[in-house]
Amino acid sequence: MKAIVYTEYGSPDVLHLAEVTKPAPQDHEVLIKVQAAPVNYGDLMARNFKNLPVREFNMPLPLLLPTRLYFGLRKPRVNILGNEFAGKIEAVGKEVKRFKPGDQVFGYRGQQMGAYAEYLCMPEAGSVAGKPANLTYAEAAAVPYGVIMALSLLRKVNLQSGQKVLVNGASGGIGSAAVQLAKYYGAEVTGVCGTPRLEFVKSLGAEHVIDYTQEDFTRSGKTYDLIFDILGKSSFARCKNSLKPNGIYLLASFKLKHLFQMLWTKMAGSRKVICALASEQAKDLTFIKELIEAGQYKSIIDKCFPLEQAAEAHRYVETGHKKGNVVITI
Repeated sequence: MKAIVYTEYGSPDVLHLAEVTKPAPQDHEVLIKVQAAPVNYGDLMARNFKNLPVREFNMPLPLLLPTRLYFGLRKPRVNILGNEFAGKIEAVGKEVKRFKPGDQVFGYRGQQMGAYAEYLCMPEAGSVAGKPANLTYAEAAAVPYGVIMALSLLRKVNLQSGQKVLVNGASGGIGSAAVQLAKYYGAEVTGVCGTPRLEFVKSLGAEHVIDYTQEDFTRSGKTYDLIFDILGKSSFARCKNSLKPNGIYLLASFKLKHLFQMLWTKMAGSRKVICALASEQAKDLTFIKELIEAGQYKSIIDKCFPLEQAAEAHRYVETGHKKGNVVITI
């Protein structure tokens, strides 16, 4: 089968088309013919992981070495990128009960990657579910990662209807999901993003949009019940006065200092810091499938690139000009 592979870390030029062995499903696995896989932050990070500055590693520092060992210290151990996908089931293992050949599905592979290929195998019990009927493969492929992360983290804060929520980093995969999910829960949402993506974030349903290149939301005098900081670009110290009493500063990615802040604010003070690792559950994909089919969640595509142009897709994402999702079609 054809796949985009990389055998060294570096720029998008390290990505190239190659023939690799087609996988075969085990007893509890399904074989999926991949139709689409988006380019997300995880793909960019993994492609150049050897050269990733420590300050840009958005997890506690003790996890850096295990992550480097997993991906490969000098050369990539995971040679095919892509952790989200949509496609059609071609074959199932003899013990599979949930799926059958011909089912259209979408899903998330996490650090396993492997979606920049014509085929992949997924455990029946993994993060895979039936594709929303009203989305194309490209639209569906761009949904899982952001939804799984945002939904898991928003559950930690017991969001209530009528609360005011600010999403800092509202145009990325997790941020765009957080905006829409907060709206679903009845919150009044403010999205913070760069100039090129203001209209995109508005189209997701945010009542208010702040251009961070023009305005610092921490100095506006407005307060929120929840500030959801996607990439930790701000800080609790800066955001504290923008939180209401009993307000929460929620982090999608965090470092060791944030864990200490979470412990400290749990013991002292009314405003809290919360950071946690998201859990991957197939039921979350089933939940979002229902929202999408009910017209309560959108997947917006900026550009699609064919498989052989994966490097061009990466270059486009790295320009910072994308307005929506960039997807590789297979």
